[in-house]
Amino acid sequence: MATIKTDILIIGSGPGGEGAAMQLAKGGKEVVVCERYHRIGGGCTHWGTIPSKALRFAIYQMTEALKSPIMVRAGVKAEPTMKDLRLGAQSIISQQENMRRSFYSRNNVQVISGHARFVGLNEVLVGQNLTVQAEKFVLAVGSSPYRPPNVDFNHPRIFDSDTILNLDEKPHSMTVYGAGVVGCEYASMFRNLDVKINLVNTRGRLLEFLDDEISDALSYQMRDRGMLIRHNEAMDRIEPLEDGVVLHLKSGKSLKTDILLWAAGRTGNVGDLGLDVLGLEPDQRGYLSTNEYFQTKQPHVYAVGDVVGFPSLASAAYTQGRGAARHILGSAEKIERISDIPAGIYTSPEISSIGKTERELTEQCIPYEVGHSHFKSLARAQISGRAVGMLKILFHRDTLEILGVHCFGAQAAEIIHIGQAIMAQTGGGNSLKYFMDTTFNYPTMAEAYRVAALNGYNRLRNE
Repeated sequence: MATIKTDILIIGSGPGGEGAAMQLAKGGKEVVVCERYHRIGGGCTHWGTIPSKALRFAIYQMTEALKSPIMVRAGVKAEPTMKDLRLGAQSIISQQENMRRSFYSRNNVQVISGHARFVGLNEVLVGQNLTVQAEKFVLAVGSSPYRPPNVDFNHPRIFDSDTILNLDEKPHSMTVYGAGVVGCEYASMFRNLDVKINLVNTRGRLLEFLDDEISDALSYQMRDRGMLIRHNEAMDRIEPLEDGVVLHLKSGKSLKTDILLWAAGRTGNVGDLGLDVLGLEPDQRGYLSTNEYFQTKQPHVYAVGDVVGFPSLASAAYTQGRGAARHILGSAEKIERISDIPAGIYTSPEISSIGKTERELTEQCIPYEVGHSHFKSLARAQISGRAVGMLKILFHRDTLEILGVHCFGAQAAEIIHIGQAIMAQTGGGNSLKYFMDTTFNYPTMAEAYRVAALNGYNRLRNE
């Protein structure tokens, strides 16, 4: 049996593993990355973020083109298949994989393939014929859709977020069980294809972690586009049929649609990792607990990304990987707080936010004011025909410090970074006055910051 000795072994090549590997390699450490899948990039690249967002964009391009007045007048109609819509995703996945492979090559990081399992505190068995001995380990194994045992995922009409991307034909109707980020994104995506959607939410409102006004706006837009949202529901059983799937709810309702997408939670990929050898016990959803430096109970074993749970974002995973690597390299600096990491939700329209919500500020008795900018009033939004949405700034009434930025509408995930940059300023740089006194290009979507800032400041002056 062959043996590799290295400074650091990273298990998983997704964003968390890549972030750690690059930081450690540039810090002079010898690094080996182990990936159980036959291609690098993890779930983010191959069956999560990249393929789903590529499919979303393909759907958007198609629908926008067909709605164009020129196309309408010309009588152009098209009905692309799911396979047609996925073609672009495969090209992008290949580009992403090749790019990431070059990162490892240029930084002299060895990548090995196979399932890793701990057989000792400092030793991992990869496959059947290779052991890797290392001083420290970074677990970046990601997560998978939660699959309860009473749901038959082998049935051809029952899907989760990993398998829905392989759908052969567009359904006429679809039930999405679970209205978290994944459920809302896929519900929006398929509604854009004119699929009838039942969105079943186990909670009282959509995406409860969002600012209430943004959550309400999402609910309104979904219903306005014809989705049926059912709150506070729970599954009793699922009845698969030859011509569809019936979801029986505990409230007594029964929903029959062509297909069902199960989007109720995820679970950490900790199966058969040999964590018992380390004395590590994941929680009931397979998540590992860590300290602020992403160390587990075993100080030489770190965990980053989806396997540590919330916020379960690719961007956060990369930052966490770099944070763990910096600690291994001797830095005592903590990574940015979760509240400093923007959330991007790719519904239609998309949502992005950073910082506190109105609900949180009210509960904490922090005096704040609100500034709004509605996209329908922005020239750029009018020109592009994407006038649905708004930018919302929450700021301290006395100091004018920006406390939160929430955006709903076209390019929200891009627009949010302007607010993020100002909120990160110190020495008085985080102030509403920046947006009031700065000249923005015209017409742009970024101009929404000036409009929202003046709107909020005028509220103070008019009291």
